[in-house]
Amino acid sequence: MLNPITNPTAGTTAPTAPTAPTAPTEPTAPAVQPEPKAPATTATPDPDTARVHLHMPIDVRGVSLAVIAALASVYALHWAAAVFIPLLLGLLLSYSLSPLVDRLQRWHVPRALGAGVLLLAVLGGLGATAWSMADDAAALVESLPSAAQKLGQALRGTRGAPESAMQKVQRAATQLEQAAEDSGSAAPVASRGVTRVQIERGHFNIKEYLWSGTLGLVAFAGQTMLVFLIGFFLMASGNQFRLKMVRIAGPTFSKKKITVQALDEVTGQIHRYLMVQLVTSVGVGVVTWLALLWIGLDRAPVWGVAAAVLNLVPYLGSIVITGGLALVGLLQFGTPGMAVLIGSVSLAIHLVSGQLVTPWLTSRASRLNPVAVFVGMLAWGWLWGLWGLLLGVPLLMVVKTVCDRVDDLKPVGELLGS
Repeated sequence: MLNPITNPTAGTTAPTAPTAPTAPTEPTAPAVQPEPKAPATTATPDPDTARVHLHMPIDVRGVSLAVIAALASVYALHWAAAVFIPLLLGLLLSYSLSPLVDRLQRWHVPRALGAGVLLLAVLGGLGATAWSMADDAAALVESLPSAAQKLGQALRGTRGAPESAMQKVQRAATQLEQAAEDSGSAAPVASRGVTRVQIERGHFNIKEYLWSGTLGLVAFAGQTMLVFLIGFFLMASGNQFRLKMVRIAGPTFSKKKITVQALDEVTGQIHRYLMVQLVTSVGVGVVTWLALLWIGLDRAPVWGVAAAVLNLVPYLGSIVITGGLALVGLLQFGTPGMAVLIGSVSLAIHLVSGQLVTPWLTSRASRLNPVAVFVGMLAWGWLWGLWGLLLGVPLLMVVKTVCDRVDDLKPVGELLGS
């Protein structure tokens, strides 16, 4: 039966829906209490097996393109060495003489006239120095045959000493080799179908030697003139190329500011480097000349000039001049003690210059990492020979300055810095 529900407002009754029978509830299982866990023991990692993995994304395509670009640049530098070397030497010449040209311009002297006068003065000074040293240099060249003869006599003078075990073995091996050659020559060498061939050395042709030497001298003179012309045009133009590089850098003020700062830093570092090299080279030359004159070595002025020139080549120049002076001392005085003395004096002068004077004259900001300098010299020397050794340090300074100003290349600048 449906129970009627009376609605007082409507006065009618509405049937109610039948309620569904509720299902009997099952008894719930009692909650299981978790068992207490034993305290975890912290295991100490084995240092041999523990490894730290550094996940770095590697762009294979970018790395490949960078390697290809580096190899192409190295090949271009090696292939176009006849163009790049005079250009860089002229640039260094302009950097070294630009302060004097600026001073002459402040004295109302045109830049072209001042640059020409300075270059003529440099050429005149080099010519006068070479003319004054010509007699000593010619005497040194003429003494080379007699020096070689003395060296051979000094080496042969050790025959009177008792033979060691190694010398006896070498002498026995030489005798066995000679006996084998004699027995081989005694055998019949003529056989059917075999033609004996004997190679003869060509005779020395003085005309060809003089012709090749003349061509080399003419090429050197042409390269020197090209260097001076490049330096002249760069000094006469003033800040024209500097302003052009600032305009090319970009339209924003920040890019132009970074370019100006980089150019100023490159100019300051190169000026400082050239001044330090000039002062230290002149000092090394003068001190070497006076020391050799006091010892009594012949043609001391020539060796002083050689020490000053070779001081421009880091590391390698001091080794070459030390070995050469030690050999000359052995040939002149004939005793190993004097050779060691002269070589030690030269090495001490270069050590004082390279380890004390040069770091004191060069500021900390412009110093490079010695390892980077040595590796860079090897690389530039492999590319351009002697000129690469001379230009290696200024090029590394320019590369470091540019890398310090570019965000993506700052690690390279940090690697090159001291």
